Amino acid sequence: FGRMVMWVFGYGSLVWKAGFEYDEKVVGFIKGNRRVFDLASIDHRGTPEFPARICTLQAQEGAICWGTAYRVRRDPEKENLALEYLIRRDPEYDIQAHVDFYQEADFETPFLTGVLVFTSTPNKISNKYFLGPAPLEEMAGQIAKVVGPCGNNCDYLFKLEKSLYDIGHADDEVIELENEVRKILGGIDAFTLSKIFSTTPDKTKKTRLRPVSRSIGRNGR
Repeated sequence: FGRMVMWVFGYGSLVWKAGFEYDEKVVGFIKGNRRVFDLASIDHRGTPEFPARICTLQAQEGAICWGTAYRVRRDPEKENLALEYLIRRDPEYDIQAHVDFYQEADFETPFLTGVLVFTSTPNKISNKYFLGPAPLEEMAGQIAKVVGPCGNNCDYLFKLEKSLYDIGHADDEVIELENEVRKILGGIDAFTLSKIFSTTPDKTKKTRLRPVSRSIGRNGR
């Protein structure tokens, strides 16, 4: 099974937007890692002067990280196109690892082995994109204000929260961060907020602020 296809695990923007041709998408999780907003985006959701915060993985014993796995059939051209796209899309991720992928029906036996996942070196010296952890309020303030060529940082967070909720596995920490960002945005007047969101290249896809924040605890890790 693993020899006939390539599988790629997504835990950030790949959850809602693959961007490459794939044959199947399945929901599941990997073990020993948690999702953290410790990585900088300087050419998509942020800029070199004002980097955005995007997801990477942090090793943690006992943790699990829900997301989606994409299957690409064993076609050299198709695989190369997918890999080239992912590397070009996310240069911040300097590690390509292979992990076991599980589904809810069986937490002990891997559904797939050798699944490709992109992550990053957690070292500010060797990895210029690594921001490291920060207090919740500080991260929320950064995410609420930063805008890049591909849109605003808070839209990335909101889409991730919604996508995880839609697959039935909302992430408590993502919800907590989102709620903090919405508190900050709630204090910005409508004109300023519209100016922030109008910088998104595709102006037909402006972010809608949902009036009710989700409560922590629904299908969390």
